Order: sequence, then structure tokens, then C-alpha cells
Amino acid sequence: MRSSSNPAFRNLPRGGTATYGQYGAPAGFNQPQGGVPGYGPGQVSSGADDRPMTVDDVVIKTGMSLGVALVTGVLTALWAMSQLETTGGLSLGLIGVAIGAMIVGLVISLVIIFKQKPSAALTLSYSAAEGVFLGAISGVFEYIYPGIALQAIIGTAGVFIAMLVVYKTGAVKVTPKLTKWIVGALGGVLVLMVLNLITAVFFGFNPLRDGGPLAIIFSLVCIGVAAFSFLLDFDQADRMIREGMPSKWAWYTAFGLMTTLVWLYLEILRLLSYLRD
Repeated sequence: MRSSSNPAFRNLPRGGTATYGQYGAPAGFNQPQGGVPGYGPGQVSSGADDRPMTVDDVVIKTGMSLGVALVTGVLTALWAMSQLETTGGLSLGLIGVAIGAMIVGLVISLVIIFKQKPSAALTLSYSAAEGVFLGAISGVFEYIYPGIALQAIIGTAGVFIAMLVVYKTGAVKVTPKLTKWIVGALGGVLVLMVLNLITAVFFGFNPLRDGGPLAIIFSLVCIGVAAFSFLLDFDQADRMIREGMPSKWAWYTAFGLMTTLVWLYLEILRLLSYLRD
């Protein structure tokens, strides 16, 4: 498999007739014979979780993860807005919920990434935690800028669908050169974020997140990098299907897509707030 900009998809074991490398074959996986799993006839093992992964598996698991995030997000946003109306400003409870959910989501994501094993429970728990985190932030933004959360959701969905169409139509080919460019761009963005955080904390200088022209340009760059990262995520999922990974790995694919969606939504929400100001 090509390397992905998404850490969730790096160093995955490989299925089908491909070389497994240092990780070996996934436990309980039977290599299919005659046909490409997910796209045509092939050998399917008796266990439901051992059969080759299909596009439907990816769609269903990702849809379930998004559904959990949306439900927890909407409920948290409504609660956050009620808290803001009651207190007239940020409360310790609201801040605690946002930070707590962010930490829980981070811990779960690290467990999933380093264990390199698919898990429905962990993926859905991650989605729920991110839903609470995004809901708390969205509630604050919605309180200040009415209607902004829905705009951010629509924008995120639009970018996701657009990049899926671009990938499926082959308008942009996922080549090793493109992969290196996206991974490099992601690394550069992360370095700038860390440097900006350091200068903001220690020197009160926050040029990339102060809402000025440079901040708007930086958010647009982040949105562009996140959008192109979807191409690598789609390509990685496609390869997992063609190489016959067991169906349970669709949960891992759903987790990888969720991480990119969360980042994209936050950047679009931030950009819309800059434009409102």
C-alpha cells in the first residue's frame, strides 16, 4: 500500500495475495482465490468478520460512526448553548466537557493507531467523544454566530462528496508523487500549528489564529490539505478492499475517515468565524 497522510492508515498489514511484510497476515484471514474481494467473485470464509471487506462495509461503518458523532454533537451543542444563555459566558463545566472529550478522543485514537487492530467499540467510542468535543465548540460558535454550525456541516459534507467524486472519476490520480506532496504539506501544517501555539502561549503572538488575513489564508491551506488527504484515505480503503482485508477492517477505515472529517470541520468552522468577523 502507498503511505497515507492519515496516521490511522500507515503501516497496516496487507491482505489478499500481497506481501504482508513485518506484520504478517491478520489473524483468522484466509487469502481469497480467483477474483478481487469486494469487486467480484472470490472465496469467502464462513465467519462474517473473516469475509473480504466490501465497499458496502466501509459505507455502513463510516455512516454509523458519523451518526454517533452527529447525535452526540447535536445534543452537546444544544446543552452548551443553554449553558451560555444561563451564565452569559463560558462556564467551567462547558470548558471541562470540551477538554475532557478532546482528551478522551485523543487517547482512544492513539490506542487504535498503535494497536493497529479494528474495533467497533473503539471506533464508535472515538466518534462519540469527538461528537461531544465538536458539539461543545459548535455550541459556543453557534451562540456567537447563529447558523454557523449548519454552514460548517454543509461545507464539510460538500468537500467530502466533491473529493469522493474527484477520486471515483479519476480526475486526480493518487500517484506516489501526489502522496509525497500531501504528506509533506500535512507535516508543514502541523509544524506551523505547533510553532503558532508556542508563540501564542509564551509571547501572546497568534498570527495564524487571530482572524486576520494570514489566519484566513492558513485556514484555507488547512482545508485544502484536509481535502486532498481524503484522496489518500479513499485510495487506501480501495486497496484494502482489493487486497482482501477481512470485513472487520472496515471499522479501521471508518476511523481513519473520521479523523480527517473532524479536522476539516474544525477548519471550516474557524474560517467561517473569521469571515463573519
